[in-house]
Amino acid sequence: MRRDLAPVADAGAAERVGALAAPTRVAGGFIELSPPPLRDAVATLAGTDLHLAGTDLHLVAVPLMLVAASHAKGDIPAALARERTRHPGLRWTYARPLGPHPALLDLLAARISAVAQGPAPAVLVVGRGTSDPDANAEVAKTARLLWEGRSYPFAETAFVSLTRPSVAEGLERCRLLGARQIVVARYFLFPGVLPDRVASQASDFAAAHPGLDVRCTDVLGDCDEIAALVYERYHEALAGDIRMNCDMCVYRSPMPAFEHRVGEPQHPHDHPHDHAHAHAHG
Repeated sequence: MRRDLAPVADAGAAERVGALAAPTRVAGGFIELSPPPLRDAVATLAGTDLHLAGTDLHLVAVPLMLVAASHAKGDIPAALARERTRHPGLRWTYARPLGPHPALLDLLAARISAVAQGPAPAVLVVGRGTSDPDANAEVAKTARLLWEGRSYPFAETAFVSLTRPSVAEGLERCRLLGARQIVVARYFLFPGVLPDRVASQASDFAAAHPGLDVRCTDVLGDCDEIAALVYERYHEALAGDIRMNCDMCVYRSPMPAFEHRVGEPQHPHDHPHDHAHAHAHG
């Protein structure tokens, strides 16, 4: 039985993880929008021999995501379940998302130091934002953990989509608290539309407040520290030490205003290179 590793979300990072994990085979794929789809990653690991009688493949899926929102809780498991129908010999273990983790806090602190000047700045940690309050709380927790023990006067939290406070609202709060230099820490793994939007909104706010020094960090990026964390999550999953946070999950607990999502069915995303509905109908 092979225990292969499939980071879900970024195919480019799979190469760095593969160098660290050798001889474990590694492939990466996406659940929506970008190629290659998860289907291709699983097929790469499975090869042609998976269809032979008695062949067994144990795949560990590591979501390359900082928090467990609907993608990690529903979309990826649904997509993996679909792969089991395509590959009857497939078994998979699902690892937990990457954050919060000390390595991520250290990377955030390093990105802040790279752009800050003079005294320690106020920090605004900006995450993607989701419709899952548990996931948004994880970003707020990360900001608090980043602040504890470091010299920043304070660290606030904001989001670029789906929830509040917005980037502008977070920056305004920092300004009202007396900050004159604010570093916007973009809490994203890789470059893309949303991190660019954070930088643009921060720039607009700075232009409207000439006395305020607003700087944006780089994203965390494809780096050895992230690859090592993926590999750590892989070993956790193999050992059965996944430690998912289910107590505040909207699919399990009737959170205020989210009661309708308890027990909600989960479906895979429709990837442009792997149409879910076409497959479901044959």
